[in-house]
Amino acid sequence: MDFSVKKLASGAGVFFTRAVQFTEEKLGQAEKTELDAHFENLLSRADSTKNWTEKILRQTEVLLQPNPSARIEEFLYEKLDRKIPSRITNGELLGQYMVDAASEFGPGTSYGSTLIKVGEAQRRLGAADRDFIQSSMINFLTPLRNFLEGDWKTILRERRLLENRRLDLDASKTRLKKAKAAEAKASAEQELRVAQTEFDRQAEVTRLLLEGISSTHINHLRCLHEFVEAQATYYAQCYQYTVDLQKLLGSSDGEMFPGAFVGDTNAQAPPGGVSPSAATIPVVPAAVGPCNPSTSSMTFTEVSPPSTGTRKARVLYDYDAADSSELELLADELITVYSLPGMDSDWLMGEKGNKKGKVPVTYLELLN
Repeated sequence: MDFSVKKLASGAGVFFTRAVQFTEEKLGQAEKTELDAHFENLLSRADSTKNWTEKILRQTEVLLQPNPSARIEEFLYEKLDRKIPSRITNGELLGQYMVDAASEFGPGTSYGSTLIKVGEAQRRLGAADRDFIQSSMINFLTPLRNFLEGDWKTILRERRLLENRRLDLDASKTRLKKAKAAEAKASAEQELRVAQTEFDRQAEVTRLLLEGISSTHINHLRCLHEFVEAQATYYAQCYQYTVDLQKLLGSSDGEMFPGAFVGDTNAQAPPGGVSPSAATIPVVPAAVGPCNPSTSSMTFTEVSPPSTGTRKARVLYDYDAADSSELELLADELITVYSLPGMDSDWLMGEKGNKKGKVPVTYLELLN
């Protein structure tokens, strides 16, 4: 019990001495041992590394998981050392909704079949998103977090210990200056030597840890490369999935408008929405958008070839029609071509004999 009381009193005395020394330094009443320029640079570099690592970590978390509630939930699971539950991505959820909607509208209808195609693509995009998030969490965020929660806390602890050693050293210097008697001076000098030795030893330990920041930068650089690689793979997958989806939808353009809810898949339409056979198609009034729910009715107008504006064209290369909406071409034959409102600029309507259909402009040499 006596030992504990003495130890507590000794600790309180040391704390008081350090507090007095710190206060006098702030008031300019005591000298302060300054660290060399190299050491100060190491401290500044370590602080910058910690601050920017925190910012990069937090913003990457926001990028990977924009939902604040989900981030808090994942943080709590991590602190409780429990496995984070697998969460369906927004893309996968959207894809599931589309597929479910197709089941209700009828997968055999144009709208239903398109919903299924788009929904499956959204599922693949969502799965790619989940893989990217998991890869980034493991290969990028975890090393950053390990630095902040491991190495940095060690550096911070040793820096605080170094500051205490410095205060003890400067307090010993102050006592030596104030000592008058020879015995008091000898005791103060001995105390100063011990304080200097402990300060130098702690300064060396702290310096080695601070120099280890260079290794931290190298490790984070490698992690950064892995993050970029994962990001590039993710966006490449997304691009490929969307391109494949566009091609898939492009092969069934003719099913987009006619019979969308009644299963009529016989009519064909070019990308501009105009039937190659000049069939009757819906024309939406300009004042009301095609997706405006306030549209209660649509007028139907016969789309015919323009009386003027037709031209002759010579076919440069053979062209095999991809579907019934396109016109098959043979090199060197002459056809009549014209444009219809809303058509893609890369296509024209072509006629030869009693056949008509879309033709690619790049296969033609326009005459007269």
